[in-house]
Amino acid sequence: MSQKLPLDPRLTEQRNPASTDIDRLSALEIVRVINDEDHRVAPAIAGQLEQVARAVEMAEDTFRRGGRLIYVGAGTSGRLGVLDASEMPPTYGTDPRMVQGVIAGGPVALTKAVEGAEDSREDGGAAVDALEVGADDFVFGIAASGTTPYVHGALTRAKQRGAKTGFLLCTHPQEWMLEVYDVVIAVLVGPEVVTGSTRMKAGTATKLVLNTITTGAMIRLGKVYGNLMVDLRATNQKLQDRSERILMETLDLDRASAAELLREAGGSVKTAMVMRFCGVERKEATRLLRRAGGRLGEVLGQER
Repeated sequence: MSQKLPLDPRLTEQRNPASTDIDRLSALEIVRVINDEDHRVAPAIAGQLEQVARAVEMAEDTFRRGGRLIYVGAGTSGRLGVLDASEMPPTYGTDPRMVQGVIAGGPVALTKAVEGAEDSREDGGAAVDALEVGADDFVFGIAASGTTPYVHGALTRAKQRGAKTGFLLCTHPQEWMLEVYDVVIAVLVGPEVVTGSTRMKAGTATKLVLNTITTGAMIRLGKVYGNLMVDLRATNQKLQDRSERILMETLDLDRASAAELLREAGGSVKTAMVMRFCGVERKEATRLLRRAGGRLGEVLGQER
């Protein structure tokens, strides 16, 4: 008997032979099947590392020019874009406008389905117009299936407005995508355990890639020293504690001295480290950091 061809060529819509009888399995067996499939995610991303690195470089260049990284997606893809964007200010002390997430259907779509929102190319383009996207911006579309009209409409309009464009999908990209978009990341995680449920492997892959893009760009911008998040501000108790511990470890201070130095630095760990290492006041420390493009290692001569 000849093998049937899939009715839909998109990997995200095909049936997974490993889970065809999953509805008959015990809880432990279900978990094992899902876990086995999840093991395919990291290797799939490994096949796209050059493209992910390209996206990191584009994001860094965008930020250095004062531009914005703007994620655009629908459903799970849109929610993951909004999530990654929302984590930048508390993690790296960035301006909330620096990384933004746009989801088809607007904010209400974060918690409930907005039927049909993803089907309008025009609405995607209008969202880009509303943000006044320009040549300094990087608009990054996310669509696990690769076909979401809202996302392609947004990217098309962003291109027309002079912005750089990127696209993340979890199926084979069409040739025109590779020609039109500045970077295309195709993470081929294969069919989902539950057919079409792209919040699973595709969603996991998407979160890993977005985390890598923004983390890589933040590292390149000097917001990390060694592997420490030094460009944070002590705006709550947890971050106050983390800030003090970083200063205690890197400057060999006790808790009280670290807290006092942090206060003198206006709550900025990076400023506090320059003040201590270079023996300068807050204003001069800020000037030195600005001159070095925010790279703490450059100010400190790469001391560890």
